[in-house]
Amino acid sequence: MSDFMNAIDDLIKEKGLTKEIVMEAIESALIAAYKKNYGTSQNVRVVVDGDMEGIEVLMRKDVVEEVEDEFTQISLEDALQIDSRYQVGDVVEYQVTPQNFGRIAAQTAKQVVVQKIREAEREMVFDNYINRQGDLITGVVQRISNETIFVNIGNTEGILVAKERARGERFRVNDRIKAYIMDVRKSAKGPQIFLSRTHPGFVERLFELEVPEIEDGIVEIRSIAREAGSRTKIAVYTEDEDVDPVGACVGAGGSRVRNIVDELFGEKIDIATWDDDPRVLIKNVLSPAKVEEVYIDEELQEATVVVPDYQLSLAIGKEGQNVRLAARLCGWKIDIKSHSQYFGDGEEYDDYDDYDDYDDYDDEYEEVVEEVAEVTDEEAAETEEAVEEIVEESEEAAEEAEPAEAEEEAAAEEETVEEEQ
Repeated sequence: MSDFMNAIDDLIKEKGLTKEIVMEAIESALIAAYKKNYGTSQNVRVVVDGDMEGIEVLMRKDVVEEVEDEFTQISLEDALQIDSRYQVGDVVEYQVTPQNFGRIAAQTAKQVVVQKIREAEREMVFDNYINRQGDLITGVVQRISNETIFVNIGNTEGILVAKERARGERFRVNDRIKAYIMDVRKSAKGPQIFLSRTHPGFVERLFELEVPEIEDGIVEIRSIAREAGSRTKIAVYTEDEDVDPVGACVGAGGSRVRNIVDELFGEKIDIATWDDDPRVLIKNVLSPAKVEEVYIDEELQEATVVVPDYQLSLAIGKEGQNVRLAARLCGWKIDIKSHSQYFGDGEEYDDYDDYDDYDDYDDEYEEVVEEVAEVTDEEAAETEEAVEEIVEESEEAAEEAEPAEAEEEAAAEEETVEEEQ
């Protein structure tokens, strides 16, 4: 085998290309070299043997009665001199390899070979990652430019822009990072792999990685709603009666979901059981809030949910986040009403037995009211006794002061009379 073929084999191993792609690039380069030196390549074919020991340039011409283009046509008379079996309409192919073609080709074809191999490499990378769109990938932060992170994912770079990262996520060069392959595009500089850590699919792939039951298809993720960096709601389902889908996702002692929360830098995750009955589903997805009743309008795809008064803020969530994610998760428009808002103050809900927390809350409230009332009565009694004591003391002081005041007045009158005399 020639040294040239050894170099080709090394190139194939280094770039991960096939031999056919490399040989095609070499043949294209030799045709370009011939065109540059001899004017045309439209009807030229290059043949390279398997060991690269011989290279031939073959000219192809159509057999015609009258030649109009000498580069692409040959007369029947000239064709018969080559082979007596040729007829008009046949194609004649003969060798036109120049004697100094090796040196010319080496000088001219180098850049063409490099360019063709680079294009083939880019095409292969694109084909590889276009099929992995929607997958989870692990890479190393290679560089950071203007809040855009470039991730080394093997034979190319992934691009993670600022808006595809949750608030509070900070990475440095050489940090290992997991991301979701969101999009793959072609560009003049090669394929561009756009990554995301805010996409709901990122959480789904993390669960598949951590929960074997999901990977094996025993537990199915039916829906995901996410506000990256804050909270994610996920609905899971299984047909296996022996498997608890929520428990499988949480793991022993919460180990599985804790690993996902750590990867998401503390993002809260609510896991609910999927149900085909929208009433049950809406109750489940509004967790951690408890629900009294769900009234649905199937035509409008709307649901009115009644919750205990003390659960109203929990059901709605901070800035409406809980109900917003729940609505997105189940696909229903949800209107939350408290018990008092929906039934009125004079109405009573007959099914409080199912909500022990609500009963406990009422008992605690009544106890607090009674304690406050007792304290108030005691304070009032003490205040009344204090006022009575003050009044009594004032009256006694007044009685003692009256004789003294009378004597002073009499003395003053006597002094006035003496002065007049």
